[in-house]
Amino acid sequence: MPQTALILGASGLTGSHLLNMLLESPSFSHVRSLVRKPSGISHPKLEEIIVDFQNMEQYKQAIGRGDVIFSCIGTTLKKVKGDKQLYKQIDFDIPVNAARFGIEAGYKQFVLISAHLANAQSMIFYNRLKGETEDIIQTFPFESIHIFRPSFLIGERKERRWLELTFGELMVYLSPLLPDASKPIEVSMVAKAMMNVAIKGKNGNHIYPNEQIKNLAR
Repeated sequence: MPQTALILGASGLTGSHLLNMLLESPSFSHVRSLVRKPSGISHPKLEEIIVDFQNMEQYKQAIGRGDVIFSCIGTTLKKVKGDKQLYKQIDFDIPVNAARFGIEAGYKQFVLISAHLANAQSMIFYNRLKGETEDIIQTFPFESIHIFRPSFLIGERKERRWLELTFGELMVYLSPLLPDASKPIEVSMVAKAMMNVAIKGKNGNHIYPNEQIKNLAR
């Protein structure tokens, strides 16, 4: 039966690709996108809800009922002007609260995009926060939890970041010399893999490193 999907972070690099794929897939009959501001996207299957993610009652109501939650939410220290607490509110609190509300609402699957070096014990703030998010998400009793750990994402961003563009070009150039776990990966492949695992719905908790994601996208 076609599923109802909820997506967080649909305006981001991965989320925007995933949203388009979900809307075009016959495996999903309804797509609920929670956003901070209107996207301007219109589609018969799309339900877009403006949410204040700090308002827990509003957030809980917006989650609604469905089958699978896709979390593509994320920010950068530059966007939050170096405020690590605000960074945590976005990258940790939003997906964790979605998992909590999702379980209460009867969702069966949770699909999370994390990071290549996610580790709750890391000395690096970004990697540690991603690892802590993974650990908490996996405590919720979903039938299926799918965690993706891609390396550097290649794709056209809405905002041009010269440092990422330069680093991305370097990563592509060095790709043949890098181990599979560190090779850059097309964001469209990550989005396709996320959708595919949700369609298959394999029970249990699963973590997919960079080298497995390409196979899952086929």
